[in-house]
Amino acid sequence: MTQYMLFAGLALLLATLSGCGADGAPTRPDDPPPGLHVSGEARFGTVAGL
Repeated sequence: MTQYMLFAGLALLLATLSGCGADGAPTRPDDPPPGLHVSGEARFGTVAGL
């Protein structure tokens, strides 16, 4: 059981780190104009397979 947990932990770590820098070096966003600026995106839901 411990061996499976170690393997799962390493797989999770590899999957997390594989996305770092995938699209190149980070770039600084343009400065927005002064004032209040609100933007974003949110998603939620459920997925079920039968």
